[in-house]
Amino acid sequence: MFSCNTSTSGHSTFLLTGFPGLEASHYWVSIPINLICVFSILGNGIILLLICTDPALHEPMYIFLSMLAASDLGLCASTFPTMMWLFWLGARELPFDLCAAQMFFIHAFTYVESGVLLAMAFDRFVAIREPLHYATILTHSAMAKVGAAILVRAVLLNLPGPILLRRLLFPQISVLSHCYCLHCDLVGLACSDTQINSLVGLVSILFSLGLDSSLIVLSYALILQTVLGIASPGEQLKALNTCVSHLCVVLIFYLPKLGLSVLHRVEKHSYPALAVLMANLHFLVPPIMNPIVYCIKSKKIRQSLLKHFQHKRVDVF
Repeated sequence: MFSCNTSTSGHSTFLLTGFPGLEASHYWVSIPINLICVFSILGNGIILLLICTDPALHEPMYIFLSMLAASDLGLCASTFPTMMWLFWLGARELPFDLCAAQMFFIHAFTYVESGVLLAMAFDRFVAIREPLHYATILTHSAMAKVGAAILVRAVLLNLPGPILLRRLLFPQISVLSHCYCLHCDLVGLACSDTQINSLVGLVSILFSLGLDSSLIVLSYALILQTVLGIASPGEQLKALNTCVSHLCVVLIFYLPKLGLSVLHRVEKHSYPALAVLMANLHFLVPPIMNPIVYCIKSKKIRQSLLKHFQHKRVDVF
């Protein structure tokens, strides 16, 4: 911990943190992270390509899936550069402006992904509760408005964070808890009063992740109520099966965050390497798992992928 006696505003340098005790192995740690990065970009890029080029996938569920893939790509672009910078090149220093910018984009894309998951839950609710009016409720215009609202909310909730950080004093050199910049981490390193920053951060989380997760739970409660009202067990199973992919993605997104939150409050100092691993996994896992889940569970995605490769094969021959 560096002294606050030489604190400055907006001109500090932040040091990225890898895996404590494994500094000599960072080069080898970078190999699986590189692979995850490549497969995440390829997977989400393929999902976007298929949905954009295949008219059969121009349905509400798949359009929301394309938004999810875009937010995953944004999250990859926000987190992977500093991971590679640290693990591959061994560079730890990050200037204040770059750190604040990364913090903004990480939180913004996280909130976008959370909002898209809520929109997908609403999509499943409408599909099961009002199947006859599904196409008239979730029109392309309505989905565009939902997407714009999700993006605007993410920007507005995160814009005050970097601005308010500029008024805080930091040591000339500060050590981060992770290999990327987060709002709570930066606020904890400040030498001046952070009550306003902490309040803004709390409000931001409550009106994004907190609100979205609550409404997703409510959506599934209503879906379950509707499904239980269906007489045929076969129809009940068919209706629930349409929600499996989304439910898996929701769990992949929220469970690592919950685990990291518990770990930070209970055993962060006892197992620092585990805390860092969990912190990295909760950004690394969703982008690589989301395309896999939908490719496995969605027949239309698999058919579109097969058709696309068949066309490529014909073009080659």
